[in-house]
Amino acid sequence: MNIQFLGAAREVTGSCYLIEANGLQFLVDCGMVQGGRDAPERNRTPFDFDPKKISFVLLTHAHIDHSGLLPKLTCAGFKGPIYTTSATADLLGVMLPDSAHIQESDAERVKRRSHRGKTTASSEPIYTMADTRQCLRQVRAIGYDDMLDPHPAVRCRFRDAGHILGSAIIEVWITENGKTTKIVFSGDLGQPGRPILRDPTVIEEADFLLIESTYGNRDHKDQTSTLDELVDIVEHTRHAGGGNIIVPAFAVGRTQEILYHLHRLTCEGRLHDLMVFVDSPMATEVTRITRQHLELFDEQATKLAGWHKLGADLPYLKFTASVDESKALNLISSGAIIISASGMCDAGRIRHHLRQNLPRRECVVLITGFQAKGTLGRRLVDGARQVRLFGEDVPVRAAIHTLNGFSAHADRTALLAWADGFATPPKQTFVVHGEADTALEFAEKLRADKGWTVSVPELGSKVDLEGGRDDQQ
Repeated sequence: MNIQFLGAAREVTGSCYLIEANGLQFLVDCGMVQGGRDAPERNRTPFDFDPKKISFVLLTHAHIDHSGLLPKLTCAGFKGPIYTTSATADLLGVMLPDSAHIQESDAERVKRRSHRGKTTASSEPIYTMADTRQCLRQVRAIGYDDMLDPHPAVRCRFRDAGHILGSAIIEVWITENGKTTKIVFSGDLGQPGRPILRDPTVIEEADFLLIESTYGNRDHKDQTSTLDELVDIVEHTRHAGGGNIIVPAFAVGRTQEILYHLHRLTCEGRLHDLMVFVDSPMATEVTRITRQHLELFDEQATKLAGWHKLGADLPYLKFTASVDESKALNLISSGAIIISASGMCDAGRIRHHLRQNLPRRECVVLITGFQAKGTLGRRLVDGARQVRLFGEDVPVRAAIHTLNGFSAHADRTALLAWADGFATPPKQTFVVHGEADTALEFAEKLRADKGWTVSVPELGSKVDLEGGRDDQQ
């Protein structure tokens, strides 16, 4: 029995793990690499395995860095089922077609601009809308906590990870040569005590554990301080500066949480006369799906009167649909809060709003989520004075504010607390889904504080789960 780390190993994106046992091969996640100049090439590179030999896929959640290459997998010959939670299955029906649409649109744009309308292999879509439709036909929805037997030698269970709607920790039991081994995949863990979603489920035992480490080297600012800072930024920008607030936000999770807080702060009288625009068709559809899964909300979110009616009865909130409506937002010079995708600023309508507002000193760009290395969002956070957008050099004069308290990922303290839930240490823990320095630091923390056997696997490394440990440090 072995596991191969094909993504999110000493990096944050591209989650993909190949498990082999009893002559069986299956995947946990099949995500896109995001950020960095080599990301497009890596996403196009053929898989390091034969997709036709994969029996099934277990998917932790819908974010593209975990699900984004599933249509490529099916196009390459994978015919098996893709098991995931019901909410994730619903979200995939929005996110994967959106990913295909972006790729097809980018390819068409390259074709129009190229000499004689020619394209190259590197400009063609990784997959098409037709590929996505086929992929979605292979998705199978599973309820939280239900036992699933995808193969006679494999049992698994999806547990609430509290990260985004439908996100899951996956427990997997594999029987080989009469012996059963339990592997736990943390997926992306949410920050406990946060509004809307429930806290991550505590897992008490595992032989082998894969734990994420996105924020494994630091803690988030507390929620009260974060909301105070949000109120200060909004009020100062609207009344003193007179500009707009541009919020790059992931369509799944982050957009809904920001809307929740703006609505709550308005109900509490801390914010007034807001003019909020959600300029993302995908975020609009995801918000609709979110309202259909109120059973997954925590008590605090359920009790907030009117939250589930967002977009229906709040006069200060508008969801834009058409391209013309999106373009019209550029005519607003002040007072607007524009929430748009993508969350790392590398695609989508947010880039148009950044081009319009970054050169203006009276405007603010509000960063509310993790920005991977190589992304436009990371360059803004790191203090770039000029960025390239649509072939133009755009000066950065707007203020860049980062509110880490809104992160959907557990911070170091929360990750360690979740690890405390194990009654006995796993035989081996693999720290994944974190930039190299962060993952290594978190691994050392687990060793020092808990005495666990921990390693940080290299990308592409394969570990025999019975014959010995991975010596990557």
